[in-house]
Formats: sequence, C-alpha cells, structure tokens
Amino acid sequence: MALKVFNTETRALSPFEPLEDGKARIYACGPTIYDHAHIGNFRTFLFFDVVHRHLEWSGYNVRFVMNLTDVDDKTIGGAVKAGSSVAEFTRPFGEAFLADCNTLGMLPADSYPRATQYITQMVDFVVRLIANGHAYVADDGAVYFSVASFPRYGRLKGIDTSTLKVGARVSQDEYEKEDARDFALWKPAAEADEKAMAAWDSPWGRGRPGWHLECSVMSLTELGDTLDLHLGGEDLVFPHHENEIAQSEAATGKLFVRNWLHVKHLQVEGRKMSKSLGNFVTVRQLLEEGYDPASIRHQLVSAHYRSDLNFTRDGLDASRSAVQRLVNFESRLEAVPVGDGEPSGLRDVSAETLAAFRAAMDNDFNTADAMAALFGLVNRVNALLDARPRVPAEDVASVRDALSSMDRVLGLLEVAKASRSVDASLASWVEERIQARADARKRKDFAAADAIRGELTARGIVLEDGAGGTRWKVLGPAAAASGAAPK
Repeated sequence: MALKVFNTETRALSPFEPLEDGKARIYACGPTIYDHAHIGNFRTFLFFDVVHRHLEWSGYNVRFVMNLTDVDDKTIGGAVKAGSSVAEFTRPFGEAFLADCNTLGMLPADSYPRATQYITQMVDFVVRLIANGHAYVADDGAVYFSVASFPRYGRLKGIDTSTLKVGARVSQDEYEKEDARDFALWKPAAEADEKAMAAWDSPWGRGRPGWHLECSVMSLTELGDTLDLHLGGEDLVFPHHENEIAQSEAATGKLFVRNWLHVKHLQVEGRKMSKSLGNFVTVRQLLEEGYDPASIRHQLVSAHYRSDLNFTRDGLDASRSAVQRLVNFESRLEAVPVGDGEPSGLRDVSAETLAAFRAAMDNDFNTADAMAALFGLVNRVNALLDARPRVPAEDVASVRDALSSMDRVLGLLEVAKASRSVDASLASWVEERIQARADARKRKDFAAADAIRGELTARGIVLEDGAGGTRWKVLGPAAAASGAAPK
C-alpha cells in the first residue's frame, strides 16, 4: 500500500502526495533553546526522525529542516538573567540538543536554521505583507498581521474566529493592535531586548521578529513556497501553526503545507510532561541513572504518535529488555550453524515480516504495529532455529537482511551498537580482567572471582560462561576502563 498520513487540517487519512514525485520537503518545529530538552520533547523529535527514516527507506529524496528557536521571550529573559547576549546564552543549549539527538540516533537534518540568522529575510517578508494589505504598523512601531484580511483563518484548528470581538483591546496584550485576533509580526525593542542583543533595525524602528514569523520565513527560505510535511507537537496547532498558514499564504498566494502532522504529548503518571509542571526528565538524567540510549529510543517510539504514551521507569526497564532481545537475536543469527538442506521457512517469514512492517509504517507511521512485526520475526525465527540443527546460509541471510532493513527505520540496533561499542583499551582491560577471574577460579578464590565479575558488571560488561570458555558482551553504556562506573 502507498503511504497514508493523517492530516491535521483535513482530519482524515489520505495518501501522501508530495509536490514533486519522489521528493519530500519536510519542516519540523524544533526546540526553543533556553534550557535542555526533556524526553517529552524527544517523543516529538524522535517521531520526526522516524518520518525522516521511513521516507528515505521508501525511496524518497528527503530534504529535512528543523529550526532551533534562539530568540523569543524565554531566550531573552534567560540571557538578561545570565548577563549575556542571546547568542551566547543559547549556544550551549543548542549544542546539547544536537548532542542528545546524536545519542538517540536521530539522522542529522539538512539544515538547522536559527531565527537570528534570518532577520533580513524576515524584515523583507513583513514589508511584503504590509504592501499587499495583510499587515499594518501600529503607532509604537509594532507590525501586526490582519486576520480580517485572511478569510480562511482558523481552518487548521477548526475554529470560528468571528466570535471574537473585532476591534477589541485585550488587556494582557503587550502591544497595541486594531483587532483582538491580530498577531504580532514585528515587536518594538524593549530594554531587555537591547540588553540581550536581540534587537535589529527595521523600517519601523528597532525591534525583533514575532515567533510565528520566524518559522514561516525559515521554512519558506529553506524549502520553497509549499511544504510536503510540516511536523510539530499538538500544542503548536493553535495559534502557532494557524498563524504560520495565514502569513505564509498571504505572502505567497500559494498553499503553504500539504500535510500537517502533530504528535501527542508524553504523559508522566497521567500528566503532560512539561517544565512548567516540574515533572520533566532529560536524556542526560536517564543516562546517568544507567539507562542506555536504545532503551530510551524504544520507549519513546513504541506507541503511535497520535496515541497516549505514559513514561515510567518500569516502562524503560521493559524497553531495555526488548532491546536486549534484539541484540541477542542478532548475535544468534551471526552464530547459527549453517549447512545444506531443505528450505527452513526463514525466507518466507522474512518476506511476510517485511510486508507487515511496511504496511504498518505506511499506515500513518504506525510504529506500534511495526514493532509488533519486528518482534514477531524474532519469535518465529527463534522457534524455527530451535527445531533445526542447521539451516541454509541464504535462509539466515534473508533474516539478517530483513532485520537490518527494519532497523534502518526504527534505529534500535543501530543505537544499541553505538552506545555499547568499546575502544581497544577497554577491550584489552576486559580481557585482562576475564583472565584474572579465570586464574582466581583455578585457585578456588571464588570471592576474588565474584569481585572481578562485579567490576565488569559495573561497567556494563556481562560475562557468559560456557563449554568453550568465557564470552563477554556490553549490556549497557560501557564506561571507560579508567572511568567511573555508570550509576
């Protein structure tokens, strides 16, 4: 079946039909870099990665752009408090975000635009909207988009804006405007803006862009007038994405986005994870607790993006076990005895699994069903291998190919291998400690042998004693031989 996606605007599942055959232009609303992103944010960002991976896996030429918001009230407030410029304040948070993305196995975007790099284009965009009657300049130098000039406003959220009082003043508005529905495109510089070096010259005086304007200009500049997919969290539907539609289509006269996809918030004990509620957890906190990146990735992509997902440590433990099953399965495939003989049925199982996996992912990126197909492969193949002492090499190869293919989309084994890899010095240390343990056991010094096993376990190394000797593998993030053991 062809890929179908649930479009927030139409509220229906429909075939994915990009503007150009074989190409996919994707814009994803990234983080505001005033603090470290939490795993609730990463539920959204990892969905972006799954979309990116699946489209490439399906043969599309993907251009993927994710912005980093580096100028808004939060970044300016943080910069002023820190006594720095907004550029200096946001830089480490941007670097930390990209490092977390890499840790969790996200494919790099083609571009990570920052709002401060597009000020000239934003000013030109506002000039264009004023010239065609869709925006106006207030007495204080603020520029507003005129919602009344765009009759289709509200279609993404499905609201009737006519119920708002036209011409009303809203007491909590920071700036003056003609209509309660209008939103700021350009804000006059305040003292805090100047202190944070977050103010620029414009035809209307010193000021800074509005948040909604930033995403429109960056996406249009990077991807053209019409996007195939615009991705974001469910909280961005209104007013952020609604305002993006209005100002973008008013400026270009073209359809802005062909498909809108929005991710449900991650829950923690039944409540939305957010910084304001104080119930957020960062990727780095979980790594410090001893959880590995593949387990975090597994839990955050295990549910369909429009379904509820409740974060718990028990859930992470289950994810750790699930990832280990995959690692063990891949290891078994590498070691399975091969030989001539009757077909084992493995090739049929592999083909059926890949078909089920593709059908799940083509059904609006249904990762839950895709995971079910993947682990179904593990169960069925293990049963077939248990029943036969040897299988044809090409049959085993078909399973390895299927596993590798599905992992190109889900990225679980890829991340597990990256986080569990060891350098030569650590491998040498492990082998030395295994030999020391063997020597202790020969001396019947079992206390010393157990202590050595404990050293290895503390560094994420698991021993497997067998008739052929002792084998070892990395079960979690391996600490350097000279470094501290994971917590």
